[in-house]
Amino acid sequence: MMKRFRSVLVQLFFLAERINVGGQAVLEGVMMRAPRSMAIAVRRPTGDISVKREEVPPLSERFPVVKLPIVRGAVALFSSLIMGLKALNFSANEAMAEEEEKEELSSWALGGTMAVALGFGVLLFFVFPLYLTKLLIPLIGTSNIIFNLVDGIIRVAVFLLYIVSISRMKDIQRVFQYHGAEHKTIFAFEAGEELTVANVARHSRLHPRCGTSFLLIVMLVSILVFSLIPKLWPFYLKAGSRVVLLPVIAGVSYELLKWSAKHDTSSFVRMIIKPGLALQRLTTREPDESQIEVAIRSMEEALDVNGGYRDDRLVV
Repeated sequence: MMKRFRSVLVQLFFLAERINVGGQAVLEGVMMRAPRSMAIAVRRPTGDISVKREEVPPLSERFPVVKLPIVRGAVALFSSLIMGLKALNFSANEAMAEEEEKEELSSWALGGTMAVALGFGVLLFFVFPLYLTKLLIPLIGTSNIIFNLVDGIIRVAVFLLYIVSISRMKDIQRVFQYHGAEHKTIFAFEAGEELTVANVARHSRLHPRCGTSFLLIVMLVSILVFSLIPKLWPFYLKAGSRVVLLPVIAGVSYELLKWSAKHDTSSFVRMIIKPGLALQRLTTREPDESQIEVAIRSMEEALDVNGGYRDDRLVV
């Protein structure tokens, strides 16, 4: 159960990518998402690959408001968390040895676990830096600009420290290898190549639409958004407003990520996305051939259910 919960926390760094085909690393496997489908492939202890696949019609077909800028990013964040948690639950059960008791989480348990993981993320990356910055006021003064800059620096530092810390866990290192396999497979698919282990292996494990890059953008955008909060507000109002503003920050960050992905041939954009790519050196590892096979299987299953639908429309 602890292994599953740690992986739920890592879910914060593997938000599904939403342009064309995206994905997420899970325990001993990969989840791939096409515009109208999802597939999860997991390597079982016996060596065979277990697959779960299903149709996932875009929410924008039922709710046109979801297509609006900013709104679509906020919806994508929470739908990614829900779908990612379900994928982690499936992978945790399939990755267990045959003699181990498998535990299927109910909808309530899944919701509760997601709430705890999301709450942990908000406290660690948004409330905790605010509290530390408040303690530093005697040293940094009362300037709103300096306060928000220090708060932002602490937030990014906590984020980087957290990534470095979890990267030392042995089971998480395996997840990072599958993360690399996911990126390589997506690159091969986007290049129009046949999805073979040899073709996939030669691609980069660093992808500009990675959830790690998205979260780094979130950290930077939050500095600007939080600077709009009146500095005279009491601590509890400032902390509460950060939770309320999280969907706005996610929406703006998503639009920036989407824009950078469409203009990644520009030298200016390449310079902007370099920090996110550099950060992925921590959250991805070079996969072995068996892990690449799992990622390819997940991609093929997702595309098969998707029925060849491969345009550039946003999927939420």
